[in-house]
Amino acid sequence: MTDRLERLRRSMAEEGVDAVVLGPGPHLHWALNVRPHADERPVLAFITPAHAAFLMPALEAESARNQTDLPFYKWSDHEGPDAALARLLDETAAADARSIVLDETMRADHAALVQDALPRAARSFTEATVGRLRMRKDAGEAAALKAAAGVADRAMLAAWAAMRPGMTEAEVAEVVGDSFAGDGATVLFRIIGSGGNGAYPHHHTGATALANGDAVVMDIGAVKDGYPSDITRMAVIGEPPPGYAEIHAVVERAVQAGMAAARPGALAHEVDDAARSVITEAGYGEHFVHRTGHGLGLEVHEPPWITATSRTVLEEGMVFSIEPGIYLPGRFGLRLEDIVILRADGPEILSDLPREVRVIDG
Repeated sequence: MTDRLERLRRSMAEEGVDAVVLGPGPHLHWALNVRPHADERPVLAFITPAHAAFLMPALEAESARNQTDLPFYKWSDHEGPDAALARLLDETAAADARSIVLDETMRADHAALVQDALPRAARSFTEATVGRLRMRKDAGEAAALKAAAGVADRAMLAAWAAMRPGMTEAEVAEVVGDSFAGDGATVLFRIIGSGGNGAYPHHHTGATALANGDAVVMDIGAVKDGYPSDITRMAVIGEPPPGYAEIHAVVERAVQAGMAAARPGALAHEVDDAARSVITEAGYGEHFVHRTGHGLGLEVHEPPWITATSRTVLEEGMVFSIEPGIYLPGRFGLRLEDIVILRADGPEILSDLPREVRVIDG
């Protein structure tokens, strides 16, 4: 974690930031490898050019000490945090900060505590510092994300092997969950949308039974060793519904166009533009109702956002999804999603599963 802390400090210097304040969550985990218990008691990490220290509830200090040797400014319930915070700010020179970065995921009352203590400091969020650094994955993170993708691939294969007409969406999801558990992964989501249900991108998997002629959207993900997976593939039960082959071909071309546009130095919206233009030119633009992608790292949804308005410059090491879709109400939905890591020559797909539709015997 020392390397990450130094990278953060270099970024602070470049951005003119005097202090970064992080609460429990992915930013703190990434920067200091600390995951303290989070509740209404303020737990805050203060990082300055020369110091790093925690405002730490005495109740949590012993367990948190197992994760870090950084100084703790402890406070008890009967004292409250104000005096400990004042000591921390004085002894780390953060009291003189004129520009602070706050973790946008921390509780509002904890953020207010910091702002009240530093009323003259200009405030921004983590986009240009911790957030920007987190977008570029190191080799260890890339390997963990690749391993997580393999876990999802195996879960998808297990579901395909078990699927049959009459099986409910929930039963398919249970097979996925069992496969994840067998790999030591924790389920994040299992969207199984059959027939008309697939036209809802975030369908709530339920008791609908799979029937001959159904197209089935299968969007699954789990966390393995701290890093998530996310993949969407399609299955059809018996003969595909009318028009399925045409729509699948359009979405596949959109994926390929997004892949071709994803290069270091490109703007994130150019990936969305490329994928969306294929679907629009095919006459289905109004049926592509979401962004083309999102970043993936310690969180399953994090920057960079692959949207029509994002001007994020794509860089080598960024990890994100490319997942265009077409959703036809009352008929079916079709989404194809791959997670990629951006290399110097373009995107590397983390999954090993082809995007062709999987035909289940009816």
